[in-house]
Amino acid sequence: MTETNRSGTQSSRDFTSHRTLLELTWSYINSELVEVMIELRLADLLGSTPLSSAEVAAQTDTHPPSMRRLLRALTAVGLLVEAEPDRFFLTPAGKRLRTDTPDSLYAFVAQGGGIFRQAWTQLRHSLRTGSPAFDRVFGVDLFHYLTARPELSTLFNEAMSQGTRSLTAELATEYEFSRYSTVVDVGGGNGTLLAGVLSAHPGIRGVLFDTAEGVKNARTILKQANVAERCEIRTGDFFASIPDGGDLYLLKSIIHDWDDQRSVTILANCRKVMGATSRLLILEVALPPTAEDPADALRLAYLSDLHMLVSFGGAERSLSDFETLLSSADLRLTRLIRPETLCPFTLIEAAP
Repeated sequence: MTETNRSGTQSSRDFTSHRTLLELTWSYINSELVEVMIELRLADLLGSTPLSSAEVAAQTDTHPPSMRRLLRALTAVGLLVEAEPDRFFLTPAGKRLRTDTPDSLYAFVAQGGGIFRQAWTQLRHSLRTGSPAFDRVFGVDLFHYLTARPELSTLFNEAMSQGTRSLTAELATEYEFSRYSTVVDVGGGNGTLLAGVLSAHPGIRGVLFDTAEGVKNARTILKQANVAERCEIRTGDFFASIPDGGDLYLLKSIIHDWDDQRSVTILANCRKVMGATSRLLILEVALPPTAEDPADALRLAYLSDLHMLVSFGGAERSLSDFETLLSSADLRLTRLIRPETLCPFTLIEAAP
């Protein structure tokens, strides 16, 4: 398309960059759309049956014309489809906001707003100091904040579980867990990941290690997976010590929560209890050396990297960064596995 400027000449208008900037500027709208969809439980309401805006409004005590505008906005961002005028149903992404499906990400998405959005208002503090903005906004770090708020802590832990559940089956087959007799899942939360590994490998035993709050619902998860008899639950602080007796130590999405010094402490504590033939398996996003034209899956990793800084004071790291951390803990990198089924995660194996 061309347009005539004031001098009377024709000029090409760059709609792509205009749209990019507009979408970035309006990104807060997307966050509010998702948050309202969560609050009103619209995904559960729509289920598998298309509804009109009037029907949705009647069941959510909202203004019908305004609800129609909301539903069309949710269509614009890919969560709904308007199959025919004023008849809406869920897209595959929208279905994952239901609370009654095995692959639900409801809690994962629900905990993504609220306190984290408030923390992001102090991004400039993190940029100036390198410290988490969350601590500045709330006066305590995230984990202490959650400990004092059990309901929010439960939501956060379920969110982490949902994020893990989506890749458990793939991890259990992409790595040779059957080579080991005892797997210790360090910071393993409610046991979702370890339950999947033990289910896929009936010949091994597990040790689930986390805080008392973290493992609160673990026994139920392990029983549902029929692996409770093969899994011991231990509580403690991985900055102080880690259970011995394992020949494989597993760290999934733990290191990125912490700065380099505390990450080395966790790794060093693993090293202390590892035997000569033991292995450490780290499951994390590994950033490429530069951010130039990253793959779609890794594009979000750069946003996650900044989110780790703002929320925890942590970081997503490159392979070089991981090698440095491992070396500081007297560990050496032995193997990298980058299966497409686990993208954007990388399996980083280390040995004493």
